[in-house]
Amino acid sequence: KMTQQMRDLQLAQARKPPGPSSPNAAKRLYRNLSGKFRVNYTSFDEGSLVGRGEKEKLRKSYLFQSNAALFEAVELQDLDRVQELLKQYSPEELDLNTPNSEGLLPLDIAIMTNNAPIARALLQAGAKESPHFVSLESRSLHLSTLVREAEQRVNELTAQVVNEAPNADCSEKEKQLKAWEWRYRLYKRMKAGFEHARVPDAPTNVHLSVASSSSVQVTFWEPLSVNSAVVTKYKVEWSCSPTFSPLLGEAVIDKLKNLHFTIRGLVSGTAYYVQVSAYNMKGWGPPQASVPPFAIPSNWREYDGRAPRRRGQAEALDHLLGQVKTVHQHCVCHEPCKNQPQSRKHSVSKSLKHLFHPGSKFLKTLKRGLYLTAIFYKDDNILVTHEDQIPVVEIDDTYSCLLMQDFLWFTKVSCMWDEILWLRQCVTVSQSSCSCILQTRFKMLLAISQMQGLLGIQDLGQVFFEPVKDKQGNILIVTLKEVKTNQTFESVRWVPICKLQTSRKSVSSPEEPTALDTLLISVQDKLAYHQRSSHALSPGLYLGYLKLCSAVDQIRVLVPEQLPNILCHVKIRSNPNISREEWEWLQKMASMEEPVPAEPEAETSQNHLFQELQVAIKELMTLVNIPLQEAKDFRLYSQEVLDFGGQVSFLLLLPPSDDVCTAPGQNNPYTPRSGFLTLPLQIFELGEE
Repeated sequence: KMTQQMRDLQLAQARKPPGPSSPNAAKRLYRNLSGKFRVNYTSFDEGSLVGRGEKEKLRKSYLFQSNAALFEAVELQDLDRVQELLKQYSPEELDLNTPNSEGLLPLDIAIMTNNAPIARALLQAGAKESPHFVSLESRSLHLSTLVREAEQRVNELTAQVVNEAPNADCSEKEKQLKAWEWRYRLYKRMKAGFEHARVPDAPTNVHLSVASSSSVQVTFWEPLSVNSAVVTKYKVEWSCSPTFSPLLGEAVIDKLKNLHFTIRGLVSGTAYYVQVSAYNMKGWGPPQASVPPFAIPSNWREYDGRAPRRRGQAEALDHLLGQVKTVHQHCVCHEPCKNQPQSRKHSVSKSLKHLFHPGSKFLKTLKRGLYLTAIFYKDDNILVTHEDQIPVVEIDDTYSCLLMQDFLWFTKVSCMWDEILWLRQCVTVSQSSCSCILQTRFKMLLAISQMQGLLGIQDLGQVFFEPVKDKQGNILIVTLKEVKTNQTFESVRWVPICKLQTSRKSVSSPEEPTALDTLLISVQDKLAYHQRSSHALSPGLYLGYLKLCSAVDQIRVLVPEQLPNILCHVKIRSNPNISREEWEWLQKMASMEEPVPAEPEAETSQNHLFQELQVAIKELMTLVNIPLQEAKDFRLYSQEVLDFGGQVSFLLLLPPSDDVCTAPGQNNPYTPRSGFLTLPLQIFELGEE
């Protein structure tokens, strides 16, 4: 029956256009035709003489050649060509899981020739094994048939070549003979690979952890043995019994890019046992039980029934802001707007005067005062005015010393760019008699409105964590925003940053540069800070280091330059969840008087966390340049786990209480190495949000 099937397949193949006569011929044919098809196919338009049917036929022929080239690359064990084809075409275009005329898939050839690198590349692209191999017997019979048919074909062609006189037909027969001899050797190698293969060993490093109150996660590595056939899938099984009888569920993992699986829908407080086994063309190998042997779905909040810290806070703040707006609608701050008709002459003259005021457009040079500049960038380009200047507007020309409290107030305003008009109306209360601070903040709101109006955009971006100053008394508050879409701006245009830096003519000396020159020189550093401050951590549990230093008017926090929106940290593990058992152990450890607690029992989640914390603390102390012997006086913050969106969580490592915050004039004996900076605490809190 199998022989008849092979003959039918050969007859069907004979009706197709003749294929390459040798292994290398297919490769040459693909290289020659792929470029021609690519040019001709993409050059067709609606006015071409070629019809849609012919275009579709040409496209199918083109894809057929790419499919043939993939089989050829796998058979020749050409890893580079396989990777190139997988990158150039989608699995659908390659017909990655459509058997060829021999009933084989590219993955079948790779695993039966035991070519692990090619097999892994195909598996990551979504390749499957042939569905025809439902049992070991069917695979063995199929391979034997292929070998026998190839041997028979070789014998027939050999006889024809020997008996026929030399001519053109004989030359063609010799090419076919060479191709079939090569294919015969390939099938014999595949058959030998299958016969010598054995079932895979058990997976290694099978680790079980609690992912949430209703799920557990299992991670594992490939089997250690390299003599077995390529593993193509894994099976995860779970049960409430250590004997796995009865079995509660199982899952087959055939996407092998990441070897982990999360079992969901479990009952909180119930112990679950998990084991993992591997599969290759010889079948399933023995299962490997996890370490620890079981896990109980839970979360650290269940220890004392604590609710999430931020639950409902955003909604409450929105409601409070709405109430404030409602009250201010009837406030006396809006009375001047109602009385405008009575002072029309004064209002009109003031408006005409405003048209000729230098603050009604972008500034070219700075006088002694306080200014606002907005940096918008896209790739390597920056937004400038028609005079090739970074957009700058004046806040106050009599303000030569920016108070930290005013600057921090401005950073909070940056969270409400769309509410500037409303804020201006709220700050206009009795300007003539208001304090100097209120007047300055009102001028800040006016400058923001002016910048928004000149650019034609509301969102000015994120405030840089410190102003730019010079010795002439100029102070620049800088906002940064990355433009990722084709956004329309008014009165400005895009120029490359390098061109702006080289073409600008400085009006200051190198010893005493102006604030604008300083900004232009350091613009790349500020853009890099802005981009890094928006990066997110990968999911996991982290150990953070809290270190503060105080000054007269502010408190600053130590952060890494590469991630200035996060505390100094190292990753403990990829699972962000702290189980109830782990948190209970941490509470006991925090309450012990001895500095070094006893190590928990082996093969428990607490023991695993203990080992992970030991490694993380050593790594963190090295990172911030603190001798390891000093870590014995450090403490873990045991009040809560800091949760960021459910995917990232932090345990905090605190110095001794007297050293958490360095006071003014106090020397810090352990200065971190390069790669760190200190941010005002309020700026850090805004960036963390």
